[in-house]
Amino acid sequence: MKIIIIGAGIGGLAAAVSLHEAGLRDVTVYERTTAIRGLGVGINLLPHALRELTELGIADTIAELGVEPRTLAYYNRVGQPIWSEPRGIAAGYRWPQLSVHRGRLQLALRDLAEARLAEPIRLDHRLIDIARNDDGTETVRFATGGGTIEDTADVIIGADGIHSALRALRYPAEGAPPWSGLTLWRGVTRIPAFLDGRTMIMAGDGEQKFVAYPLAPVDPDGRMPVNFIAERRTSGSGDADWNRAVDPAPIAELFRDWRFDWLDVPAAIATADEILEYPMVDRDALPQWTFGRTTLLGDAAHAMYPNGSNGGSQAILDARTLAFHLATEESIDDGLAAYEQARRPAMTALLAGTRATGPERVMQLARERAPEGFADIDDVIPYAEREQIATDYKTAAGFLPEILNERPSLTPASAVTP
Repeated sequence: MKIIIIGAGIGGLAAAVSLHEAGLRDVTVYERTTAIRGLGVGINLLPHALRELTELGIADTIAELGVEPRTLAYYNRVGQPIWSEPRGIAAGYRWPQLSVHRGRLQLALRDLAEARLAEPIRLDHRLIDIARNDDGTETVRFATGGGTIEDTADVIIGADGIHSALRALRYPAEGAPPWSGLTLWRGVTRIPAFLDGRTMIMAGDGEQKFVAYPLAPVDPDGRMPVNFIAERRTSGSGDADWNRAVDPAPIAELFRDWRFDWLDVPAAIATADEILEYPMVDRDALPQWTFGRTTLLGDAAHAMYPNGSNGGSQAILDARTLAFHLATEESIDDGLAAYEQARRPAMTALLAGTRATGPERVMQLARERAPEGFADIDDVIPYAEREQIATDYKTAAGFLPEILNERPSLTPASAVTP
């Protein structure tokens, strides 16, 4: 079985490694950029993703790149606690949660893919067309620096992100990703450790929010590198350049009153090495991912808001699920159908959940019910209601501890354990 992967992001590279370890070794990765530069800021890999990386034999390599958060905590705009819960091993999972720089993760996956695949990633190849052949195979045509080339495979996987060329070929009238009305400013800063130095925090609500989590342990001088996301509803169209660097000062001014006993938010923003501006966009759910022998994966299939910190983890789950079914079903078509059935309904529901703010709904409820703050959060949102919101999201995202810990492995029985 010859397989082509379009896109060398986290999802595409995870798919390449997963297919190889499932015994499907004839895999070629095409990437539209001329170099994989490891762009981005922080990303959280949740326990269901760490399980898959562990079973691929690469979790230790990835773990060296980041830090395991012990706690996730939500606060209102004045720094009052709304909800907190343990994360990773402390929450009863058999696998940890990991906060890591997205670019470092992508480069590590690139190195692993190139070490295991028979040939290197083919850079500077932009998908322009695809056609199905009489024998069921698919022929793709790429534009390159030197003209155009064609390649034919039994399976084509579109892992080329929110602006997927393969998705656009299948849904040519879809248009640009819809904008939420929110703008994100993302960066990395080095600040004094807050709380216990291992907590991921979210403060604010659906109109304005600040998220921060450590990317490395606390230094001897009591400081640590922190990834942050500042978010606010703004006017405009959402057509901003996705990697536009902006001056930190105006962003810090938007949060000038967010100085808590345990974290100075405007100072954290003002001292960032660089801030990148992004429109907060996603993609509408699709009625179909698979056409013939082509299918979609990761953001190409189900780009969603970052509520819940789940996009990268779900791309890894896609990759492992697809590799498992292609390796174990009786035919290629059966494998693709089983993959879509396992993933598309779940991602449709999860996408809807993220549009409803996901687990961050507790912050929005606190804003609606007690906009000026509160004396006791239990009087505003009872504990049972907060707990149910957290549980419902874990269930939808597939990482409720008791379910994840007992779920059968996605490693095919015939595969050799790395």
